[in-house]
Amino acid sequence: MRPSNLVFAAVGLLSSFATAQLEFNVDDPASIKDATKVVAAGLREWYTGDKPGDVPGNLPDPYYWWLCGAMMNSFIDYWYYTGDDTYNKIVQQAMVHQIGIPRAFMPENQTKTLGNDDQAFWGMAAMSAAENKLPDVEGEMSWLSLAIAVFNTQVPRWNPETCGGGLNWQIFRFNPGFDYKNTISNGCFFNIAARLAKYTGNETYVEWAEKAWDWQYSVGLISTDYHFFDGTSERQNCTEKNHIQWTYNAGIHMAGAAALWNMSEAKGDTERAGRWRERLGGVINGTDIFFQQQGAPDVMIEMACERNGLCDHDQRSFKAYLARWMGWSMLAAPWTRDRIMPKLRASAVAAAQQCGPGKGGCGLRWWQGGNDKEVGVGEQMSALEVMQNLLVDQVSGPVGLDNGGISENDPTAGSDAGPVRVEHDSITTGDKAGAAILTLMVFAVFFGGGAWLIMSE
Repeated sequence: MRPSNLVFAAVGLLSSFATAQLEFNVDDPASIKDATKVVAAGLREWYTGDKPGDVPGNLPDPYYWWLCGAMMNSFIDYWYYTGDDTYNKIVQQAMVHQIGIPRAFMPENQTKTLGNDDQAFWGMAAMSAAENKLPDVEGEMSWLSLAIAVFNTQVPRWNPETCGGGLNWQIFRFNPGFDYKNTISNGCFFNIAARLAKYTGNETYVEWAEKAWDWQYSVGLISTDYHFFDGTSERQNCTEKNHIQWTYNAGIHMAGAAALWNMSEAKGDTERAGRWRERLGGVINGTDIFFQQQGAPDVMIEMACERNGLCDHDQRSFKAYLARWMGWSMLAAPWTRDRIMPKLRASAVAAAQQCGPGKGGCGLRWWQGGNDKEVGVGEQMSALEVMQNLLVDQVSGPVGLDNGGISENDPTAGSDAGPVRVEHDSITTGDKAGAAILTLMVFAVFFGGGAWLIMSE
């Protein structure tokens, strides 16, 4: 995913914003659905890919390709939780259009900026479509097969030549940042593998999910107290780490752990189930760092950037994914509900106070109260996810092949893609996609004195 210019991001988008708060009763599912309908409509206004002359699956500048995949996932969740299918057609159109060649969410026009994390966000949207029983598009690859294709194209990129394994941030070696091994790329791979394991029961997915977790733990990207750090570089053989923490890294791993617990429990594998129950509980406890804002307990904050005003356009969306995977974890592992729901409820109430109707309806800093006038796709998506995931009691949970799944299964999808040969002129760091930070800044700032952003073990 691409980093945005931090100076521009600090100013915020100059857009109209709502002054009227939503009517929102956290104890009334009908009220939650009414509020999410307003917020979803505001999010829809940011999307232009279905307009004549535009490209399905793209957002207008300054937003990047991966974020549109994340948005489609939010609309899939919205339909699942509320039953409102208003956005299903644009979701199907966008996702089919962005399949690319090889057929695994690798469109050619994204080659210069394509990271493993970017591809995986579209893959996770496809996985959600399969789990939520969004009908496959006739004549196209099924949602499940698309998620499998992402997995099958990423497995050969596992790189044991440096640091003992892990996925590099970038897919193509010629792209700046290839040497960075970041937690979000490996976490997305873990998430997809774990959910495929739960959906299909295939042990191969379990093995790769555990391999991804174990490697991150071995190099210190996952700490002993279940904090998730941004990444590390093969230039130092992964001995140095960028200790910044983002909400989405915790969320991605939370859902993967919940999936593996669920699958292990269903199979009667008590040893594995116990291990993943312990890890899932640890991840949930570790998220406390994102809910410790003074004066607003249990309200989610992107602590690394909200207080200093330096959230870029990617980072403004990260809370959406923690909220999304908190809801998913409650569905897959119901015993987590009492530990997760209070934080989700408090955050949703605070987000609703930042929201009103329209494109600029929702603000960034929920803990401040009132709309803070910083609006955009990320703010709108985060508010939508934190509200709609309160509706977990209204749905039955993600399906699988043995309990209602309807998406066609092709275990070989993407496995015949072969090496992708693409030649481009050299590009600048400003063109790169990534984990919300420039690779050059990783070493200059995070490994060398950026203490105002670093959260140490």
